Amino acid sequence: MILTSAGELGFVPKRIISLVPSQTELLYDLGLEDETVGITKFCIHPDAWSKNKTRVGGTKTVNQAVIDGLRPDLIIANKEENVKEQVEALAAEYPVWLTDVNNLEDALQMIRDIGTLTNRKEQAEWLAESIRKEFVELQQLQTKNYKLTTAYLIWKDPYMAAGGGTFIHDMIRRCGFRNIFADLTRYPEVRVTELQTAGCELLLLSSEPFPFREKDLEELAEQLPGTRILLVDGEMFSWYGSRLREAPAYFNQLIHRLL
Repeated sequence: MILTSAGELGFVPKRIISLVPSQTELLYDLGLEDETVGITKFCIHPDAWSKNKTRVGGTKTVNQAVIDGLRPDLIIANKEENVKEQVEALAAEYPVWLTDVNNLEDALQMIRDIGTLTNRKEQAEWLAESIRKEFVELQQLQTKNYKLTTAYLIWKDPYMAAGGGTFIHDMIRRCGFRNIFADLTRYPEVRVTELQTAGCELLLLSSEPFPFREKDLEELAEQLPGTRILLVDGEMFSWYGSRLREAPAYFNQLIHRLL
């Protein structure tokens, strides 16, 4: 079944599988070492779990047989990162907590919900509140009227950008930047000519899912001579678990690089 409230499970899970990298790291930071029995191949944090925990496939290529062998009593998935049909198949056999995180408020609620599900409510509340305060301080540090027109690329060949309604869009906004593709949904394909005509002042090239490198920056710089282009840590813009603790300081450094 797909759980609809954090209190619906009715027991404290002892065998958890996470299908979402940022939420795997959250389980670790909530102290759920023994309870977490399975993760995906993309769950790279923490390093010890990445090396030692059983892998159940990728976020979009779940291995049902491996999951069955682990006998989970809770599976944690995400609406965007996992495949609907695979989640539904798992939910027919096991309790599934399906998260839907599109902004900071969603992320903080997700942290609290997982804390409730796993009997780590106090730890989760502390974590969520500390993250909230860090983002408040980030907002206070921002330079007034600092609204660079910005695009954030996640993919190459074709280029794909973060549009409106995404968690990345919310992080761009919280940096004080203005996403030029905010009116487009999800992750639209974009052309360099669109960046040119939109007057893109700042172009951010993410480290994931496509690992942009210096050569990609140089290639785009030739086509966009009036645009500042930076390579950025994609985890800071797209991971919505406990890694959010590090994001405000990272964003503050990024902003000051542009002043």
